[in-house]
Amino acid sequence: MKKIRQFLGSAAALLAGVLASSPSLSSDADSWPNRPVRVVIPYAPGNTGDITFRLIQNQLEAKFGVRFLIDNKSGASGNIGAEDVVRSAADGYTLLLGSTNNYVTNSSLIKGMRFDPVKDLAPISMISNAPSVVVVNANLPVNTLTELTAMAKKEAGKLAFASPGNGTPPHLAAELYKQLTGVELIHVPYRGSAPAVQGLLGGDTQIYMTALSSVAGNITAGKLKALAVAGPQRLTVLPNVPTSAQQGIPELITGNWWGLSAPLGTDSKIIQKLAEAIQVILSDPSVKQKFFELGVSPVGSAPFEFAKQIAQEAMVWKKVIARSGLQPE
Repeated sequence: MKKIRQFLGSAAALLAGVLASSPSLSSDADSWPNRPVRVVIPYAPGNTGDITFRLIQNQLEAKFGVRFLIDNKSGASGNIGAEDVVRSAADGYTLLLGSTNNYVTNSSLIKGMRFDPVKDLAPISMISNAPSVVVVNANLPVNTLTELTAMAKKEAGKLAFASPGNGTPPHLAAELYKQLTGVELIHVPYRGSAPAVQGLLGGDTQIYMTALSSVAGNITAGKLKALAVAGPQRLTVLPNVPTSAQQGIPELITGNWWGLSAPLGTDSKIIQKLAEAIQVILSDPSVKQKFFELGVSPVGSAPFEFAKQIAQEAMVWKKVIARSGLQPE
């Protein structure tokens, strides 16, 4: 029996050693990654996050020597995909590429969420930021944000703004604009961005605050007018369109950003490896130019910077949502 116990003990120790040293099973941060990394995007293909991540996908694969596989997992305002990541192993092989609402607004808009994005995800880096652009129907007799505000105050409750749905970033952007200026506007929610743009073009609504990618073609064609960029600086592709701050509303900073995170508990070495790689890739002039052409700013923040922004914005939007009267659904 003694020899059997010694044999079993030796076998167990040998097996433990094999498992620990096996490249395919090791979760050691120093050997990460040694197999493909799954990047969950909690929306259907073709969104801004999907497009911009593909601009850096090849560079990440070249840097780490493994595939970074996009997994579009949509539903429940992005909560299905986000929760999948939260519940995944914290080994660096499942990541979330989420948008603003995944990190800071869904928790105030959706009743009974089974996770807290602020507490249950480890921020890695913000990839991109698409500031909202205030656009109006070309027939509306205003050419600046200041003129729009004056008109909205004069015709209180008569102008309507479009959104792709209740609680979406464009909806919340307009609610913030209303609260900062005191104007009264009618909200017309549509089922998606494309119908919202069509409603604006048809004159059913007069205002839309959205990412440039949704309206760029119609601005170029003269069917819509861009009045302001609700970001810290002007967009390279809209050099003549001033920011909201340059028109007297500095607090109107809003948009839809995308950031990478991992399940809580992921080794900080893995987090740092990813963040540093992203920062290097996004500093490449050719990559930056591709982002700018989309009306999107490349960011590449450090993990602590991204975490700080998530916490701060969650508080800000919670107050905006509460003041707007929106009820969790």
